[in-house]
Amino acid sequence: MQALSRPLQYLDGVTVASLCARIDPLEAVTEAFLAVRANRSGVATEAALRWTAPDGAAARSLVLPAWHEGAYGCKIINASLGNPDRGLPRAAGLILLYDRETAEPVCIMEGAYISALRTAAVSVAALRAVRPLPTVDRVALLGCGRQARTHLDLLAAHGAVKSVIAYDLSPSRREAFADDLRESLPEVDVEIAADPEEAVRSAPVTLATTTTTTPYVPLAWLPEGSVFLNVSLDDAAEDVLLGAEHLFVDDWHLVSEDDTRLLGRLARAGRATGPGTEAPGARQVDADLATLLSGAYSRPIAPTDRTVINPFGMGVHDVALATRVHSIARDEDAGVLLPR
Repeated sequence: MQALSRPLQYLDGVTVASLCARIDPLEAVTEAFLAVRANRSGVATEAALRWTAPDGAAARSLVLPAWHEGAYGCKIINASLGNPDRGLPRAAGLILLYDRETAEPVCIMEGAYISALRTAAVSVAALRAVRPLPTVDRVALLGCGRQARTHLDLLAAHGAVKSVIAYDLSPSRREAFADDLRESLPEVDVEIAADPEEAVRSAPVTLATTTTTTPYVPLAWLPEGSVFLNVSLDDAAEDVLLGAEHLFVDDWHLVSEDDTRLLGRLARAGRATGPGTEAPGARQVDADLATLLSGAYSRPIAPTDRTVINPFGMGVHDVALATRVHSIARDEDAGVLLPR
């Protein structure tokens, strides 16, 4: 008689968040970067479906397959730029994990929380490698959404933020964001910037988490010794990417193949090239984040050097975090078991 498949374990958002609080996300993403460097983990080709919602907002669905240390799965992350006006989160998604032997899905979990946490953990891990924490004490925020808040929470957990200066195109959103921060992180001094230039010029670290596709932050705004975390699409202008003393990406292949981002378009135009690859007139990316986090980056980062960290987003980090969450959930019978 054929063996019956195991039930499918489902973890909702509340359960995922509570289990994530019991793991170290910086350790998880750093471990995944090093595993990719050692060819023990990796990503497969991503898929993107894009459309225009009935209200005219841009919408998309991304599928990011990956494997990590013998675990296999994928993240499906969807977003509509019109959601904030509807009172909804911009992004929502799912993460699926598979049985290594049978390839059956064994777990499905809410993915937006892990996606946000993974993104923040990559940023903070890279920042820590460039400017050891908690020496960073002031952060400029461009964009006041979920990603900004997740980054701040993670920085605060490492004692790395004492003051914040925030800017968002929506006055009501930045005011609400500041009010929430003052209530939930009373030890952090919160200011609202009149414009993005004021924010960037006043902080040693800038975190860009907007949805803009129009670059607007020039290199002249970045103070000496500052770090620009270009988490979103195209906040950083061309001269920031080409002129900063150090430029790091998480995966050059992913970045260079994506012409929806400025750095990818610069690569296709022959004006930027990957680590270790020289081309006449092209800016060479200094290193990937695996090299930086492994300690193998040999160029000194001087106190006055400006550094750009430009992560694309790798599904392997979502799978790495989700695998840790699933391990705890499986041991404790958390979530809901769904019959097949």
